[in-house]
Amino acid sequence: MGIGLIILDCDGVIADSEILSATVLIDQLAALGIAVTPEDVRRDFLGRSFPTVAATIRRQFGNPLPPTFEADYRSRLLDRFATDLRPTPGVLPILEGLPLPACIATSSSPQRVERTLQILGLSGRFPVFTTSQVPRGKPAPDLFLFAAARMGFPPDKALVIEDSTPGIAAAQAAGMRVLHYAGGAHLRGLNRTPSAGGVQSFDTWEEFPQLLSDIQAGARVP
Repeated sequence: MGIGLIILDCDGVIADSEILSATVLIDQLAALGIAVTPEDVRRDFLGRSFPTVAATIRRQFGNPLPPTFEADYRSRLLDRFATDLRPTPGVLPILEGLPLPACIATSSSPQRVERTLQILGLSGRFPVFTTSQVPRGKPAPDLFLFAAARMGFPPDKALVIEDSTPGIAAAQAAGMRVLHYAGGAHLRGLNRTPSAGGVQSFDTWEEFPQLLSDIQAGARVP
């Protein structure tokens, strides 16, 4: 029952991008008279694809969004990434030394994840799979199952690293083991237990090698 594949989420796990994303979205919605707080973003939008986020905004606030809303958001966000995006603290040495095959599975658009990895100096380092390739996004298991199949591993040989409740739920629904990374700026100082529950949480990448070793050794790590 050892792990053969590591599946990494991108935003909030590799890229410390969620606060940047939230700030751009909050500012853009404020210009339309829609008030959204950082807590609203964490609760309702974290880990979900942009079409799902836009549908939630329309449903909750009853406001039609301008036809250019998504394109404007993506453009503004990539501009912000170009100046402010950073990796999560300590992740780059861990990625450099991963002892197993790894890939990225993200709710971000292909264009956004491509630019993210380019800025972080990670272009071409890992196979990348996005929600655009599957029928349903997180919390459905489709993306993780697709990624594992494309990488040639059964679900029970995969370990997912996620920061969001939908992502954790998706990994659990896929029958994969999962660790909750809580070291991104958007989660610091908050309760580290995600609402999906029942998973080991860690907030520094220095902890990860030991957690992986414990899983491989059969220690009790959810």
